[in-house]
Amino acid sequence: MDIREKIEQLKQEKDAVILAHYYVAPEVQAIADYVGDSFYLSKLAAGLPNKILVFCGVSFMGESGKLLSPDKTVLMPDRDADCPMAHMVVQETVQEARKAYEDLAVVCYVNSTAEIKSWADVCVTSSNAVQIVKNLPNEHILFIPDKNLARHVAQQVPEKHIIISDGYCPVHENMKAAEIKEQKALHPQAKVLAHPECNPQVLGLADHIGSTSGIIGYAAESGEKEFIIATEEGVLYELQNKCPEASFYFAETRPVCEGMKRITLEGIAHVLKTGENEVCVEDVYAAPAGDTLKRMLELASEKGRS
Repeated sequence: MDIREKIEQLKQEKDAVILAHYYVAPEVQAIADYVGDSFYLSKLAAGLPNKILVFCGVSFMGESGKLLSPDKTVLMPDRDADCPMAHMVVQETVQEARKAYEDLAVVCYVNSTAEIKSWADVCVTSSNAVQIVKNLPNEHILFIPDKNLARHVAQQVPEKHIIISDGYCPVHENMKAAEIKEQKALHPQAKVLAHPECNPQVLGLADHIGSTSGIIGYAAESGEKEFIIATEEGVLYELQNKCPEASFYFAETRPVCEGMKRITLEGIAHVLKTGENEVCVEDVYAAPAGDTLKRMLELASEKGRS
């Protein structure tokens, strides 16, 4: 019995389901029951019947799964798989903004710890941030922690006052516009598809800015055959599945999230067998953080307000 067969056997025995982000290794995506971006997985986790959820991603994803499904067991294949941006804001920033603006909503990117979520009014993902900010009644918005997604939202929702904090995803922030231009010179017909976590110089070169699932959807629906991809390289697995006849190019410095790449088949099998690496959220954060995710799901289902 190979490791994939072992994982399937353990899933059946434990009543478990495997959820994987697009950025994990291809072999992990291949054995997952569901693969998606953080918005899709957040919605999905709340409605699945399985007793055990195995989150193949970084720590904030496991926490979000536990917050939305507190009665289920949530396991992480690697307890040290983390997202640097998830920690890049301090509570004083939120407190000072609340003092400065009576009409303030604190909007927290889902790529953040449960503690940081607990300071906010609502969570967002890159898929729904623009829609949710539009749907909020507040004029003043403190957007934490990602500065690049905040800038993108500010451009799309100019009627709101967006206060930008200093956090960022190292993979997207450090992407070089010069390397994207090099690829464009080599492939002049290719469309540039960029994640909004990218720095402004890269986003300025993009033909389409969207979440990971948005990038995949654009490639699949556009009819184009060449794409320059400005996001983490793990997305290539699904892009090739959806668009087998298309060509995809990345910057010479391949964008790799080390945290996501810590997830392995061996780690999945181990936690399914042992029950180790169970996700727990401190009681003081669980209720308020969970409320921000539930409000996200509610607001994301509303029609945009003009």
